Amino acid sequence: MNLKHILTACLWAAALSAQAQSAFVEKSTDALCLLPTAAGAVKSLADGDHKGLMQLGITTAVTLAVNYGLEAAITKDRPDGTGRHAFPSTHTAAAFSGATFLLRRYGWKWGVPAYAAATWVAWGRVHAKRHDVWDVLGGAAIGTASALVFTRPLSSTNSLSLMPATLPGHAPGFCLVWTH
Repeated sequence: MNLKHILTACLWAAALSAQAQSAFVEKSTDALCLLPTAAGAVKSLADGDHKGLMQLGITTAVTLAVNYGLEAAITKDRPDGTGRHAFPSTHTAAAFSGATFLLRRYGWKWGVPAYAAATWVAWGRVHAKRHDVWDVLGGAAIGTASALVFTRPLSSTNSLSLMPATLPGHAPGFCLVWTH
């Protein structure tokens, strides 16, 4: 075997490896997009937190309704050319909805790993050329906003409040208060 054959074999192996990696990333985002929401459901059920389970259900339903409504209204081609429903990313919306629910309802010990999974989903959708950055940012915003609106913290000892205020010089403004 000469050098030309060895180099050709190496290039083929690298190309196949890149295709396998891309396929792995895409398949992993298909599974991981549901992980934060599934973890939220299991945690809520295990703790007997029926209010949390209802909040997760409403959050998920609103996330998907808004996402699918926008997909129907905005026909944007996917970067890989496989369809016209690129914006917003449903995978990313679902992942960030569940991650934000976990963070808001159960705290950072649940939220941080869930956000790691959601971030992988967003990155993976761009890497696999199923979406561009704007698509995943749109999905992340929808999922996060839905969870922030419909999820209440479990602990009553921690709260975050936003209220109107008058600033020095009688300027209108807002006051953000965190109690713990």
